[in-house]
Amino acid sequence: MTGGKLTLGAVPARPEERELEITAQAETMREQVAQLTAQLDALGRAAEEVWITRKTLLGLPDPGPPTLPTPKLPDHPAYQQITAVLSAADHPAAGDVQWRPSTAPS
Repeated sequence: MTGGKLTLGAVPARPEERELEITAQAETMREQVAQLTAQLDALGRAAEEVWITRKTLLGLPDPGPPTLPTPKLPDHPAYQQITAVLSAADHPAAGDVQWRPSTAPS
């Protein structure tokens, strides 16, 4: 184009081919938009599920520190006799006794 006038050189030799190329490119772009839309929808659903889970967890009562069950002491009479003897003798309980290695030279 020179001086704003349309010349035959400016017109594509095969407008049908160019139209087919543009149509094919447009269809490819539509497919990409459809794929991206599907991915965006999936991410939106995942974000909503996380939001619901977070809201549910925040609504639960605080469990507080865990409480350990108290150990059940043996009911056997021998155990009770041993603890009574240790208490009477003013010795530490069996669980408080610590082992110390011998300091004797070998």
